Amino acid sequence: MDSPVLRAIKTHTQSDNPSSFLALNTGNSVFTLPGTDGVAVYRRAARHLVQFGGPFAASDAYSRLLAGLREYAREEKLRFVAVQLQRPDAERYREAGFTVNQIGASWAVHLPEFTLRGTRFMQLRNKISRALRNGLVVEEVPAQDCEEALSTIDDAWLGSKGEHARPLEFLVGQVGGPAQEHRRLFVGSIDGAPVSYISYSPVYGSRNGWMHDLSRRIPGSSPGLMEAINAAAIEKFISEGVEWLHFGFTPFTGLSEDNELPGASPSFQWLMHFLWAEGAALYPAQTQLDYKEKWGQHVLLPEYVAFDGPASIAGFAHIFRACNAF
Repeated sequence: MDSPVLRAIKTHTQSDNPSSFLALNTGNSVFTLPGTDGVAVYRRAARHLVQFGGPFAASDAYSRLLAGLREYAREEKLRFVAVQLQRPDAERYREAGFTVNQIGASWAVHLPEFTLRGTRFMQLRNKISRALRNGLVVEEVPAQDCEEALSTIDDAWLGSKGEHARPLEFLVGQVGGPAQEHRRLFVGSIDGAPVSYISYSPVYGSRNGWMHDLSRRIPGSSPGLMEAINAAAIEKFISEGVEWLHFGFTPFTGLSEDNELPGASPSFQWLMHFLWAEGAALYPAQTQLDYKEKWGQHVLLPEYVAFDGPASIAGFAHIFRACNAF
């Protein structure tokens, strides 16, 4: 697969966005300008335009693309909000007059330093051992070779989330589609039946490597499935000389006053802290962070949201609408 979006996220890595590969998700819209080197990726959600990750563009084209997308939103009478901005993006949006706040963080492990030895990782080692004792076998497989099994796992996983649960999109990865050849899929099976999987997306930039992306399991299976699959993937990545394993964006986590930029909205900052403490029904941030912290993260990367105008609860809600959360 080759596309303007793929070329852009590979070439224009100044912001070091570990989730940039999500720009290739099916269902995204792409904004370009004639003669301008780069792309901007977004989705419409009702009367909002929700941009992903800032422009993936050459430095001299970045501001033109941002201004062009902003003008397009205004012409279409759409309210403009951008999410999963990295710190360099956030600073440029603030300079352009947006209200910018931290919305969460992503996390990364430097694989040359990684180890599961020591008392700190005893519980994690025990979970992995339990899954393996229960017969788990982990293999890296092409997605096209197990489409039916993946669909069965997805259906069981989603069914466990409740009657009205919907599969998330936009800010989470996919399995399948034109971009699948660039991803890696590790599947866990017991007695020959696939019961869980983790999809890894490529990460470009100064911390290049892979991102632990979409993960699913059949409820009620052995404990430790995800841990054992990820440990097997890490072992393979290390053997290949991979430098970084990223664990992706989790909203409401890693919040700090030190990460906020001048002009941030105090009320929106309060809301993020409130949702970290009380927002499990909206998104299980604490559970997600518990899993990520098991692996001894080396780097925390703050991520930001930017509003074209004052910080807006409606704009924030439409990020989740763009993600198919409701």
